[in-house]
Amino acid sequence: MISKYSITGMTCGHCAAAITEEVSEVDGVTGVNVNLEDANMIVESEDRLPFDSIVEAVSEAGEYSVVEA
Repeated sequence: MISKYSITGMTCGHCAAAITEEVSEVDGVTGVNVNLEDANMIVESEDRLPFDSIVEAVSEAGEYSVVEA
């Protein structure tokens, strides 16, 4: 399953890398692609992921906001 999210608050490649690392650790995630330029993230997973688990992972990475796109 592929889900798309918009992320605000990213300013550099380190931000994107931190978000990628944290979201990759969510159970069921099989792939993460964070695009700094477009301020979005594509998450591949086995099944639909609870949005709360994505929000929590992004929050662990730093002070970013995420919404389903």
